[in-house]
Amino acid sequence: MDNSYDNTGQIVDSIEPKPKTTFYDPTENDKELTAFVVDHTDRWRNYRDQNHMDDWERYERVFRGQWAAEDKQRQSERSRVISPATQQAVETRHAEVMEAIFGQGEYFDIKDDIVDVNGTKIDVEKLKNQLKEDFSQDKIRKSIDQIELMAEIYGTGIGEIIVGSEKQYIPTTVPIDNQQAAYGVTEKSRVCVKINPVNPKNFLFDPNGTSVDDCMGVAIERYVSIHKITQGIVSGKYKKVNIDTLYKDDSLEPTQEARNYQDDKVLVLTYYGLVPKEYLTNKDEEVADLGIDFGENVEDYADMVEAIIIIANGELLLKAEESPYMMKDRPVLTYQDDTVPNRLLGKGTVEKAFNMQVSLDSSIRSNLDGMALTSAPMMGMDATRLPRGAKFKVQPGGNFMVNGNPQEILFPFKFGVSDGSQMETSKEFERMLLMATGT
Repeated sequence: MDNSYDNTGQIVDSIEPKPKTTFYDPTENDKELTAFVVDHTDRWRNYRDQNHMDDWERYERVFRGQWAAEDKQRQSERSRVISPATQQAVETRHAEVMEAIFGQGEYFDIKDDIVDVNGTKIDVEKLKNQLKEDFSQDKIRKSIDQIELMAEIYGTGIGEIIVGSEKQYIPTTVPIDNQQAAYGVTEKSRVCVKINPVNPKNFLFDPNGTSVDDCMGVAIERYVSIHKITQGIVSGKYKKVNIDTLYKDDSLEPTQEARNYQDDKVLVLTYYGLVPKEYLTNKDEEVADLGIDFGENVEDYADMVEAIIIIANGELLLKAEESPYMMKDRPVLTYQDDTVPNRLLGKGTVEKAFNMQVSLDSSIRSNLDGMALTSAPMMGMDATRLPRGAKFKVQPGGNFMVNGNPQEILFPFKFGVSDGSQMETSKEFERMLLMATGT
């Protein structure tokens, strides 16, 4: 401890300076691994955005009933109404699927046909009851509900399986003697398996694959609160990197808002897939030579292993390890709401209804725009015979002064009456929409 002196010459103890924090210094293998994953996911993102992102955002607006300027059918269109026909179709389909899964009370079953002792089935019943309790605690039904709803909107349901442990507090009574007892809680660790719903806008995949297992890899990118990353660093789950907040754009947000919250967020990319084995080895370890002379462009793909890679803000390697799962499974599940052969992404209810939804909205908006012309009075006026500074406004009981005969100065315009057949056409479009969606 350093000493200092005050004005009277007395020794004053000074506070020791805090030691400088030492952050993790990435190795060359870490840098190459990060570059490998980021390069591939960037190309996959470009493919996805160019082919699907605009459609997905429009499907979302249709489902939520949100109007946007790019959804106009003609430049002179003024009405902003959005028919709820597609919303009704999505919610009907969603309710039918959820009823099919959970309506009978038991949404899974285990067949007991071997290793029964004395013909009893207590062992399987115990497992079923334990699974029901675990599914209830981990809110599996809620997760499946969200995944299925996103499948109806975007065409593909995606779930990420998260295995971890969490603290569980149990009310406990401890007897002290025959007449007294202490009440409190007991803390214990519980292994939990949860399903995290993934929006397709946050999902990246190898376009050459037709399923999760067929792809070279898949990735999930999302904004995560910085306190969760800090907790991971403190617990040793992540490497001790010099992390900071970063917000690039709002394309990764779950919904389209007027303004998204941008503070205290970290951009995290979680990659599940194949990576070159040499990138995961230490400098002292050697990777076996396969004895095959590959071209320079494909050398990285010669010896690959399943791995989990987590990258923050596009450059900081938080975690890199070979897949810890025994079967080397990727903890990502996807399904198509309606099948599209030889493609990972499916077709949803909104996509099937979209053409009729556009026609329905256009017909209704055209009718409303016409009603505005036929119902609101419009006047032609002789500007030379109006009082200076006069402001004309039509309202019940209102008076307006002119310099002369009002019948000669003011002339009403009428555009006839609105054609009621347009609404009949709209009903036909709605019927075809429900036919297209099977609802």
